[in-house]
Amino acid sequence: MHHLLEQAETLRKEVGQHISQKRKSELGQFMTPATVARFMASLFPPSTLKTARLLDAGAGIGALSGAALDRFAAGGFPFQHVQVVAYEIDPKLRELLSQTLAKYKGRFDIDISVQRGDFIEEAVKLIFKGEERFTHAILNPPYKKIHSASSHRFLLRRVGIETVNLYSAFVALTIELMQSGGQIVAIMPRSFCNGPYYRPFRELILAKTAIKHLHLFAARNRAFRDDAVLQENIIILLERDAIQGSVTVSTSTDDSFTNMETNVYPFDRIVFPNDPECFIHIPTSPERNHLEISPAISFSLGDIGLEVSTGPVVDFRLRPHIRQMPGRGTVPLLYPGHFSGQEIDWPKQGAKKPNAIMRNAETEKWLYPSGYYVVVRRFSSKEEKRRVVASVVCPDVFNGSPMLGFENHLNVLHSGKQGIPENLARGLTVFLNSTAVDEQFRLFSGHTQVNATDLRLLKYPSREVLTRLGVWAKAQGEHTQQKIDHKIESLLWPKTTR
Repeated sequence: MHHLLEQAETLRKEVGQHISQKRKSELGQFMTPATVARFMASLFPPSTLKTARLLDAGAGIGALSGAALDRFAAGGFPFQHVQVVAYEIDPKLRELLSQTLAKYKGRFDIDISVQRGDFIEEAVKLIFKGEERFTHAILNPPYKKIHSASSHRFLLRRVGIETVNLYSAFVALTIELMQSGGQIVAIMPRSFCNGPYYRPFRELILAKTAIKHLHLFAARNRAFRDDAVLQENIIILLERDAIQGSVTVSTSTDDSFTNMETNVYPFDRIVFPNDPECFIHIPTSPERNHLEISPAISFSLGDIGLEVSTGPVVDFRLRPHIRQMPGRGTVPLLYPGHFSGQEIDWPKQGAKKPNAIMRNAETEKWLYPSGYYVVVRRFSSKEEKRRVVASVVCPDVFNGSPMLGFENHLNVLHSGKQGIPENLARGLTVFLNSTAVDEQFRLFSGHTQVNATDLRLLKYPSREVLTRLGVWAKAQGEHTQQKIDHKIESLLWPKTTR
């Protein structure tokens, strides 16, 4: 049974080595390993239909269609007739795809049609005709940004799809092409689960399908080991027009699926009931994260009177004004490297990065007045224990400088581009450095960056609670992670003593 898929797998490895990395990224091609294909096909629930119509968009050499056909042949699928429609734009791959699928001819009453057209163009035509509808779809869509002025963007708009990447476009079109009850299994980057750009795509998924199963590969580099794909990938099973119920969530480290864990969650753990952004969370343990359910943590940054911005000083644009060390007419320029632990190391002797920027007509508008701020690094390395790393900016470190420069790799929390009260800054820093925040952040974000948008979307304690936390923090001196977490616990769950 499986030897066809094994042949496809050998082929995938050979083809993968022959397609240049450049060509892969032009077409967004990353072939699906056999183990992943088989797992994806296993998610199709048994069926009572007599005819199956299977769509594979961006089919490559047919690993996914092949896996689906193997699954249909294995029982639980009483199909008397199977139609396969596979799209592949690359002529070399298309030849191999036809060969892969032809091998299934003897096993079913089967019609195979290998389409050479551009899936986005062809799907839009089909949607307008309102004809063909599929019962099953299995896809590993291409990963590539869609430019806002491109013909793809225009075509997608004609069918009401607003999206920024080929992968979400392929899945959105597939949803539109399914018949009621149709099953879609797709593997894609986790990036659509959060962030403003994918919100229309999430809304489409929630409006037209039910999410039945989510599988998360925990290692960000292991789902496509032969290709350098640095995205957390997930597999999703969607059912067209179904009522949303609970969701099965499975995780494995990588594509060997050896240490798989599976749990079933109520839908309100996946998409929080009153979340206007419709973020899709992938819970990694049945215990609820404290922040998810603590009534004490329900304030937005706006509610506590704060804003967050990306550090405005982009050093290569202001190069002529940047100085290695402070001198006459300069003000401090702060990089992530100036903040280690609770200390501010400025000016940093013998550092690679500069320490100062001239204050003049050219630079003035990029500077902030001196005061207390909170900074959060935008990039953390994979090895770091926490993604969210926050520090207090204390103005008294800077020898009375009237202004400060924040470099672009920092996020700055401020109030109307001015400093904030000292205790609020200290309390906010302790809160952001807690393990609870880090866990919360990892739940909705698969990447190692922490951007201003992410900080805007977190929920915070009230201004008053943060200020009290700051008073505590100042009195403490050194904070260990344990101390911080213990303190946050006691804030979230105050002992109800009478």
